[in-house]
Amino acid sequence: MSTASDAVPVPKMADRAADCAERLLAADRVLVASHIDADGLTSAAVAGAALERAGIPHEQTFYKQLDADAIAELAATDYETVLFTDFGSGQLDDIATHEQRGDFVPVVADHHQPADAETEYHLNPLLFGINGARELSGAGAAYVLARALERGDVDNRDLAATAVVGAVGDMQDSDGELQGANAAIVEEGVAAGALAEAKDLAVYGKQTRPLPKLLEYATDTYVPGISNSYTGAVDFLDDLDVDCRGDEREWKRWVDLTDEERQRVASALVQHAVRRGVPARKIDRLVGTTYTLTNEPSGTELRDASEFSTLLNATARYDRADVGLAVCLGDRTGALETARELLRTHRRNLSNGLDWVKEHGVTDAGNVQWFDAGDEIRETIVGIVAGMSMGVDGVARSKPVVAFAEESDEETKVSSRGTGALVRQGLDLSNVMGEAAEAVGGGGGGHDIAAGATIPTGTEEAFVEHANRVVGDQLG
Repeated sequence: MSTASDAVPVPKMADRAADCAERLLAADRVLVASHIDADGLTSAAVAGAALERAGIPHEQTFYKQLDADAIAELAATDYETVLFTDFGSGQLDDIATHEQRGDFVPVVADHHQPADAETEYHLNPLLFGINGARELSGAGAAYVLARALERGDVDNRDLAATAVVGAVGDMQDSDGELQGANAAIVEEGVAAGALAEAKDLAVYGKQTRPLPKLLEYATDTYVPGISNSYTGAVDFLDDLDVDCRGDEREWKRWVDLTDEERQRVASALVQHAVRRGVPARKIDRLVGTTYTLTNEPSGTELRDASEFSTLLNATARYDRADVGLAVCLGDRTGALETARELLRTHRRNLSNGLDWVKEHGVTDAGNVQWFDAGDEIRETIVGIVAGMSMGVDGVARSKPVVAFAEESDEETKVSSRGTGALVRQGLDLSNVMGEAAEAVGGGGGGHDIAAGATIPTGTEEAFVEHANRVVGDQLG
């Protein structure tokens, strides 16, 4: 059984995590404030479960964006201690101001780029030389804190499964597997019996999608004749010496196949890609590391970390963070059914948003490409649509995408997406969004591969000019 002394999944962060844990344990009660995406929801769930097990009364609240008004709202509560998860580092200036006034004591477990201000209880991988965009997510930071909160017989290693869902939802496995501190958390989850990792076909939907749909929508590595072609996927599967259909000729799912059958399908898919001229470096991406939540039922979206994270994204982005949190904390009745309904709506909206981009196209500014969806795409999902659009006809993967959507009459939401290859060339969208937003009177930040901003309505073209210049400087 673990104890506080050996609860060090990320040794570099252990001392700071212990200090943060001691502050929380000394609190009469804690208000947990979290972001609304999959990483934010899993961060809140990990933190909430750890506080519950430690006997610390707490309440949870969520924000789409942590700005000065939101921080002032938190300061106006009667909570003496506020735990910020998956945001807070970039807003330390405002947080420190309220701390100095005695409004609250902040504890921050985040992985975004910190502001210049300092606070005593600040747990962030970037402070310890760990990449917050690749090696540890917000949920991972919350997990490190959860391990430090262990006392007596409490063992929080099972929460590693939830933390991995957050990391995958934050696209930290974009190179095919989780790395660095994330990998250490995976090891703990496997040791606790909550996770399994394996090499498998790197496509979304292996638990829930019928095989033809699985291959049709597998476009991260585009396979001519199969990707984006249902009939092509059906022909491919029917030509295999694999029984891909079950009773009454219904299509099986990937999870329904035996290990040997999966190997045959994967090998045939690779051979097909080679014959169609797909470059070897892209073919390599057809196989990656998958993360299975072993305590969840097989054949459900909760079993696979990627599908689980998508389910969570479909809750808080439609103003139902309470539903996503309940699912993370184990509600498998009403909350799960509501989440699935929201997921169906989310998929329709993403499909419609992608269709809008295909119809209207993007504007090439030189170093970036951009589109302004106005009120046609919900501002909470425009970043996801931007990422999905990279590689479709007319949208290049060789330069980042900047997307605008209406947030209010006065403000515009900006989302940007890049690729791992661009990041390796020097792209840092967090810096791009921050500099360009500041230049037009807004604010922004995030990660090198995905970042966002909020800017005054009417400044979009000026924003693009600044973003285009910064990206040009980064990529030479």
